[in-house]
Amino acid sequence: MKPRFLPLLALVSLALPGAALRAADTVKLTKLADRVHVEIGGAPFTDYVFGDGASRSYCYPLLAADGTQLARDFPMKKDTGEDTDHPWHRSLWFAHSMMNGVDFWNEGTGDVGRSPKDKGHTVLDAMVETTSGEVGVIRTRDRFLTPDDKLICTDERTLRFRADADGRYIDFEITLHALPEAPLLMGDNKDGTMATRLAQWLTMPHKVKGAEVGGQGHIVTANGDRDAKAWGTRADWCDYHSARGNKTYGIAIFDHPQNLRHPTWWMARDYGLFGANPFGWHDYEKEFAKDPHKGDYTIPAGGSLTLRYRFFLHLGDETAAHVAAHYADYAAGK
Repeated sequence: MKPRFLPLLALVSLALPGAALRAADTVKLTKLADRVHVEIGGAPFTDYVFGDGASRSYCYPLLAADGTQLARDFPMKKDTGEDTDHPWHRSLWFAHSMMNGVDFWNEGTGDVGRSPKDKGHTVLDAMVETTSGEVGVIRTRDRFLTPDDKLICTDERTLRFRADADGRYIDFEITLHALPEAPLLMGDNKDGTMATRLAQWLTMPHKVKGAEVGGQGHIVTANGDRDAKAWGTRADWCDYHSARGNKTYGIAIFDHPQNLRHPTWWMARDYGLFGANPFGWHDYEKEFAKDPHKGDYTIPAGGSLTLRYRFFLHLGDETAAHVAAHYADYAAGK
């Protein structure tokens, strides 16, 4: 018995480290009434929230591997001490401000005068898949509705969640479908499209009602445009990072090379709004400022448009986190 037992014990011992390592990166999805809870290695990462009465689905919170919150808590939590502007900036979301003349980005009276007065909302049509594993997968179908619930378009979206030694990742893929009987016009406007709103400590210094607030954050793009100079520029990726205590945390957004009008424009604000927008051409480039339809894009009746992005939550600045190398992996399909 003894000669047989010892090799078996050795095999179990050899297997345990690998098993433990895999368990540390395992993604567990738990479907609840109004959200899907996402854990990595037993620790919370985010929730995909779809049923709390908001005008769209969104991911909240956005937690680094050590539990640090990288997204603004407002408006999901009140009295946070953070800026309370733009309450429709919910953590991480997809939306655009001009879709067949309806604004799916702003809410209420937000940005009236520059965006359409009518404010639409997006509702979950079906939760198609929730799969746990090395990569967690959520697939949904959604409907874009006018204020009086008229259907504008539909979408299919896939979110993939994973982690490794370098950080945590969310891959967001969305296919917009025009209705069979009507085209879908994605209008030229700065308010969009794949975005996140960062925790206030992560932001650049900025002013609210004349008072200086915010953190020590920095913005940098793949082309080297930094801080205020990054807004409205085009690049493969954009990174927003800041020191907190003895660590630096950041979020990079990658624009997939097959996306419409790649490399995209970056809606990167000092107060922490940070997003990719392939439609805001005339708002971002001064030479086209007098052509409000320069960035219009029409999806023909019955047609579709697919957009893909990756969010990379990391430690360090863009150099220490090897953001450029991670983007190269993403562009190569990894």
